[in-house]
Amino acid sequence: MKRLMAALAGVLFTWVGAWSGAVFAVPSMQFGEPVDGSEAISVDTILDSPDDYLEAPVTISGKVTGVCAKKGCWLTVASADQRPELRVKVRDGDMVFPMSARGKDCLVKGQLKAMNLSIEQTRARMAHFAEDAGEKFDPASITEPMVVYQLAPTGVEIIN
Repeated sequence: MKRLMAALAGVLFTWVGAWSGAVFAVPSMQFGEPVDGSEAISVDTILDSPDDYLEAPVTISGKVTGVCAKKGCWLTVASADQRPELRVKVRDGDMVFPMSARGKDCLVKGQLKAMNLSIEQTRARMAHFAEDAGEKFDPASITEPMVVYQLAPTGVEIIN
């Protein structure tokens, strides 16, 4: 009889544990201000005409394609078709994005910023990215300066 009660108790605790995990699952991770996704636009829309969105409040939706592995200070977001990515960058420590965000849907509220880089700055930036990715980089492959668009977020929601 004691064995039967122990077995039933084990089954009961296992069932309750599994059920409570489903009930208490975290639906999303919130960083900074709450984000209202009702007027969110795609990364593609932003990058098709970035000047239309510069310095104005904007909310984007997309999929997290990359996360800073060192400090969690940035993430990259792309639309569903994985076209160009938009970097979401915070000052170190303001928000810390977990590596587990990669591959998840997200909403980001903030301001789009443009950085006009010189050729030297462009080469340094691309060399840094190549080093982080463990790839080789040839500075001679950069022949002209680039404009980099980044979103400075006030709120980010990673949707599980």
